[in-house]
Amino acid sequence: MTGDGAYDRTGVCASVHERHPDAAVVAPPRRDAVLSDTATTSPTQRDRHIQTITETGRMAWQRTSGYNKRAGVESQVARWKGVLGDTLRFHSDQAQATEVIVGVAVLKRMLDLGRPNSVRVA
Repeated sequence: MTGDGAYDRTGVCASVHERHPDAAVVAPPRRDAVLSDTATTSPTQRDRHIQTITETGRMAWQRTSGYNKRAGVESQVARWKGVLGDTLRFHSDQAQATEVIVGVAVLKRMLDLGRPNSVRVA
């Protein structure tokens, strides 16, 4: 589960691990974050994030943890909302799944139309 700094809470981590025990929670710790009391004996994922940021820096942590993928996903969601709207129109799961498939096909087609078709001359 990847989220911004607002998800750096023990309740969020506990809820995620309750439903999916093997899931990784990737949320940047606050700048003033401190290690837990058990960091030396059995560090939590958050403790490991804090230690990595301390050792290598925040930008290196973002690359190694996969946190940078979040920006790409956010831009895709913004593109979807800009072209197709903020909400799905249908109510049943099957109809929503079909609506998403059609929406993805429309966005792919739009991207293909805007992409130049380069041909090597020499």
